[in-house]
Amino acid sequence: MTGSIEQGTSRTDGNTHLLHFLVRIPRPMEKVWPAVATPEGLAGWFTQADVLEPRLGGAVTLRGLGEGRVTAWDVDRVAEYTLEGDRIRFHLERDGDTASTLRFTHEFRGGQETESRWRTRFEKLIESVAVP
Repeated sequence: MTGSIEQGTSRTDGNTHLLHFLVRIPRPMEKVWPAVATPEGLAGWFTQADVLEPRLGGAVTLRGLGEGRVTAWDVDRVAEYTLEGDRIRFHLERDGDTASTLRFTHEFRGGQETESRWRTRFEKLIESVAVP
């Protein structure tokens, strides 16, 4: 099974933009979680996490996005970071015994992010966790 980025939707409400993706990853949740919830994992496909306190309410600083807080944290399932007006949510679900589905949301103001930019990032994510 190969990974796939099956769904990407974009919605704008005033100055607020919402991007949603459904990403199928051919690795179990336990192998994908570190890629979205640790500084080392995030740096491998997305951006440097200069600060990441892995708990609800913990501090987080993501390079290029700013400082904020961990606004949702359910180990091995949900990591959500709210940074200076941006909200980035990673929600992992089991997809059989050997794969995962990532439900991703990025809420932001302004026009700095695009669907194609996130697709490129998700391709890197799939590659980064592909090694057993």
